[in-house]
Amino acid sequence: MAHRIAALVSALPLTYAGMAFVPAARQPAGVADIAHRGASAHAPENTLAAFREARAAYADYFELDVQQTRDHVPIIMHDATLGRTTDAEKVFPGRSPWRVGDFTLAQVKRLDAGSWFSPRYAGERVPTLAETLREMEGSDMKLLLELKNPALYPGLPGRVADELRAQPGWTLPDRTVVQSFDWPSVESFHRLLPSVPTGVIGTPTARQLPAVARYAGYVNPRYDTVTAAYVRAVHARHMKVFAWVADSPATVRRLIGDRVDGIVSNRPEAVPH
Repeated sequence: MAHRIAALVSALPLTYAGMAFVPAARQPAGVADIAHRGASAHAPENTLAAFREARAAYADYFELDVQQTRDHVPIIMHDATLGRTTDAEKVFPGRSPWRVGDFTLAQVKRLDAGSWFSPRYAGERVPTLAETLREMEGSDMKLLLELKNPALYPGLPGRVADELRAQPGWTLPDRTVVQSFDWPSVESFHRLLPSVPTGVIGTPTARQLPAVARYAGYVNPRYDTVTAAYVRAVHARHMKVFAWVADSPATVRRLIGDRVDGIVSNRPEAVPH
């Protein structure tokens, strides 16, 4: 009886943000739906709340940014400073400019990372990478992980590799992609953990693509730099293309027409599965 009830429930459409969704596993394979900093149009970016919203929207991937604290703990944060997405300026008024790397994990954990977005998320905390991996392990989502500002944090690629090894479900084939604007850091990570796919953020030239293909399996350009011809050139080198960040239906349709492999969006419901 329990199995019959579960089957009936799983067949029903789900509602998210006023739209009906069917589980991604029941839809035809297509472009990957990648939730930018989680479902960041609906919850505070780079928080567990945003990643849960991405899961509720049936995104294929959740994307996040990793930096590290003064005591070398990888945490989830986009900006190099804490002021925009936390109350660091209020809690630590004498610590301008509130650089991420100037604060210990214990200090970062005192911050409210949700109220800036909505009172509904008051008290949301900045998660560590380890906490995020544990929270999302039971989902069937994949991870697009950006090494953010690695030049500020010597050893960051190695610490991220260690965190992934500690929770080996994230090192399974195609479960995680590690990317960065800092291409040498991508190459360093590839040497440390070659089983985990890597990507470069940007638009390598045709001459650069062969070298990039030696250590990366993805080229991830900004949406307005993408053309169908460029996607073909990347595919010819047996790499995939994840374009960022597209929220409008027109842009999403164009990128699908250009044959990108994934679309990064603040609104995962905007990307058809």
